[in-house]
Amino acid sequence: MAIDPTSPVPKYTQLRDHLLDWIVEAGLSVDDPVPSERELGSRYGLSRMTVRQTIDLLVAEGKLYRVPGKGTFVARPKIEMPLALTSFTEDMRARGYEPGARDLARRIAPAGKNTARMMGLPPGSPVHHIERLRTADGEPMAVERSYIPVSVTPGLDTYPLSGRSLYSILEEEFGILLDSGEQTIEAGICDPADAKLLGLAHGSPVLSMQRRSFANGKCVELALSTYRADRYQLHSRLDPRRPGGT
Repeated sequence: MAIDPTSPVPKYTQLRDHLLDWIVEAGLSVDDPVPSERELGSRYGLSRMTVRQTIDLLVAEGKLYRVPGKGTFVARPKIEMPLALTSFTEDMRARGYEPGARDLARRIAPAGKNTARMMGLPPGSPVHHIERLRTADGEPMAVERSYIPVSVTPGLDTYPLSGRSLYSILEEEFGILLDSGEQTIEAGICDPADAKLLGLAHGSPVLSMQRRSFANGKCVELALSTYRADRYQLHSRLDPRRPGGT
């Protein structure tokens, strides 16, 4: 495969496609090294700057990762962010990962005006504030912040969450079965505190998720989470186009 200098496609984009094809054809696996920038430049007749631009792009896309002083390696495939009402624990186990959690903060505090409005609570209502770092096979994946009314979960703060799904505790200990929900996902920039927890550089792209979960029409959880954009992607099925539609 060669780079076509007459193509309207930029050289770094052509190299990106060639390199991804080569990774598949060579049967490389996660953590396998890819050729150095010097090797790629020599192989394809490209400048070091163009090759570096390609590698930077693939690292930003989460397809490769760098280890200073060692080289560039094949990254793990991204995980599809679930567009369904499921817990992180259940989702990771279904994908073959071992879920983990580290408590960052747990307290009971009055709901602020915005939190109360979003949950349909009177301002100042006591809510459980649960903040955790979520991991998969020990790798940091997301920072989760959940707000749950004390009125429907008295004593929730006494239950350990390590190795157990929060949703299973709600169901098994409080008889709360979440039956519907809504979530918004948007691109964001990681703040310094979350970047440190997630092992990211300050200013790295993230996916910011806001979810409200309901039981019998009542909001029982507001979750605000920060997911690593280099480890997650969104996937959705598209309904067939209806005849006559625009």
